[in-house]
Amino acid sequence: MRATMIMLLFLLVPGAPARGDEPPPPPPPPSCAADPAFAMLDFWLGDWDVYVEDTLAGVNHIEKILDGCAVTEDWTSTMRTRGHSLFYYLPEEKTWKQVWVTGNALSRGGVKEKKLVERAENSLRFQGEVRLPGGGSYFDRTTLTALENGEVRQLIEVSTDGVASWQAVFDGRYVRRK
Repeated sequence: MRATMIMLLFLLVPGAPARGDEPPPPPPPPSCAADPAFAMLDFWLGDWDVYVEDTLAGVNHIEKILDGCAVTEDWTSTMRTRGHSLFYYLPEEKTWKQVWVTGNALSRGGVKEKKLVERAENSLRFQGEVRLPGGGSYFDRTTLTALENGEVRQLIEVSTDGVASWQAVFDGRYVRRK
């Protein structure tokens, strides 16, 4: 009975939309794949053997996920240690961010957050401050450079003096897996 009265009231109220007169649904949001900002890391996508000088250091799998809205990294060293990154683009800030986590999250560098701080024609630099478990911190930056031969260089550096100087801790050459 109550439902019938509500329906009658709904039909008799002037200006109330009749059934079938609902507004159309909003258009779908733009696709991440259609926005060039989401393609900045495309040169790094794929499966890679990673070398430090001429020694294999590990393998890395980089892929786009979530319809091109994010990039994941799955690293395995030759010592079987693993790490994962999630890279995501923030349109409102017009920048990329990275979260890196390893199975050694309680050790130095086991968890890092960085953001894109520099972009050149063929490279991207991410930088962040890493807080240490016992207090203190240091700065960590990663530069990814697309090389002319199709390889990628990844240079990871740290600064313990407030970014006055940098020390390389990893200089890897990415070669596509066959």
